[in-house]
Amino acid sequence: MTASFDLRINGGTLVDGTGAPGVAGDIGIRNGRIAAMGTISGDADRTIDASGRVVAPGFVDIHTHYDAQAFWDHSLSPSSGFGVTTIVGGNCGFSIAPLSGKADDADYLLRMLARVEGMPLESLRQGVPWDWTSFGEYLGRLENKLAINAAFMVGHSALRRAVMGERAVGHKATAEEIAAMQLLLRQSLAAGGLGLSSTISPTHSDGEGNPVPSRHAAREEFLALASVIGEFEGTTLELLPGTATAFSDATLNLMIDMSRTAGRALNWNVLAPNSRMPGVFQAQLAACDTAASRGACLVPLVTAQVNSIWVNFVSGFVLDAYPGWDALMRLSLPERKKALADPEMRRGLDESAHSAAAGRRVLTAHWPDWTFAEIHHAANKRWQGKTVGEVAQALGKAPFDTMLDIVIADDLKTSLLMPPQGADEDTWRMLGELWRSEHTVIGASDAGAHLDMIDTFASAMQVLSIGVRDRKLLSLEEAVRQLTSVPARLVGLRERGQLKVGNWADIVIFDKNTVSRGPVYTKYDLPAKAGRLYADPVGVDHVVVNGQPIVSGAKFQDAFPGKILRSSVDTYTVALPGAQ
Repeated sequence: MTASFDLRINGGTLVDGTGAPGVAGDIGIRNGRIAAMGTISGDADRTIDASGRVVAPGFVDIHTHYDAQAFWDHSLSPSSGFGVTTIVGGNCGFSIAPLSGKADDADYLLRMLARVEGMPLESLRQGVPWDWTSFGEYLGRLENKLAINAAFMVGHSALRRAVMGERAVGHKATAEEIAAMQLLLRQSLAAGGLGLSSTISPTHSDGEGNPVPSRHAAREEFLALASVIGEFEGTTLELLPGTATAFSDATLNLMIDMSRTAGRALNWNVLAPNSRMPGVFQAQLAACDTAASRGACLVPLVTAQVNSIWVNFVSGFVLDAYPGWDALMRLSLPERKKALADPEMRRGLDESAHSAAAGRRVLTAHWPDWTFAEIHHAANKRWQGKTVGEVAQALGKAPFDTMLDIVIADDLKTSLLMPPQGADEDTWRMLGELWRSEHTVIGASDAGAHLDMIDTFASAMQVLSIGVRDRKLLSLEEAVRQLTSVPARLVGLRERGQLKVGNWADIVIFDKNTVSRGPVYTKYDLPAKAGRLYADPVGVDHVVVNGQPIVSGAKFQDAFPGKILRSSVDTYTVALPGAQ
């Protein structure tokens, strides 16, 4: 006799993703979809006891960079262990498709990713085949191989390099080149690309230290590509404006006009409040209303935690955002070491980091508060874990000199932990307000990127543990809604993000009293034996994707039921507010 269900989840509290109060009930799953909810009858091939646990839709993370990792880690860890069942990759213009077919162009994207997204160069060389040209071929390489669902944006920098070659950096596109980019974007969207992503952030530089291709694009190029987005069902826009201040008129007008031209919402990364500069986030949030008044929709992604950022002078990422420091980071490593030893260079770097031109970044330039997170040089290993100020006092030297002396002795490999910004009560209050806002989406995890620098990959865990349980900034039901149906709707995911009969059975089962992220540590599991910052989930019992458990008892099940989500097929068009 055939069982009524493939899988039954019994006895949990169903928090459905709409914001409604949780209710006791069961879920019956058949053919990958939710077939019944509430008080149900019928046996099942497999049963999960969810007594005392929350049963929620799987979390949706719309800002990741798993494009390369998907080839060597089909589980897309650590996200899958944290209950994320759907991700969007290819953000910030940094997709790895389409390719021109020329080895130099693929090598350029590889080195760009290594620099701008903090992925080890040798891991990218060994772990990714780089053997496709079209976006459809890239998606085909990943079909039926992943544990969780994945959609991918089409990156502006990839488009530009494929069409313009070396001219992509340092040159304005001709009318013919823009038309060629439009055609390539059309082909990529027709093959399933979710939309267009781009960046104009001053922190985004390529492997040679030059601005990435999209930063050389003129306004008409952005709008021409945005117009293509409007031609396809279920597409969206993403941009990194990269400003630590209120938007300039030019930036705001570009974002608004891209949204209007495409007829789509444009999500941007990242809105991170800080009580020491409240006017910045208020002005950035006000841009939502300005956009709405002009027939556009701008959606900021809000950080899910107080960020702890690890930096080093090898990659130079984040450090090159201080005024004038970008030139230093373009030097070869031997030249960089020599420059950092020069007293005049040191004085200039220190002064520029504290100048008015540094803007909001001046808040991070208090060197005594930086921590030596990891030191490799044996003679200085004793200082690991101590602040620059503590070591400077012990050595009787100025903090900036102390920091640079240790960095130089370490061949620039020292990892430094910048002081967390926004750890005060007022900033947490602001963050809670933004999490609850209808203007925003909780996101900005950057999972898969900056592997030696950030620990934001556990966004959902941080919201549920710190935001809900510890600080009570929002209710459990509202947190689940913000982590599931809200991002799902922003990008138009069909039948996902909500527990509902007929929807795909993407489900996470967790203990609300213990759900959290474990300690952060370095895990050496990348190709070429490279390391990455990592953390294990706490309180996540089961993760189900398309009706199949991929995590049970906190252990990965070697199951890969994830789908490659394609625009139009798996997404619908979300009309701009006020559109007819």
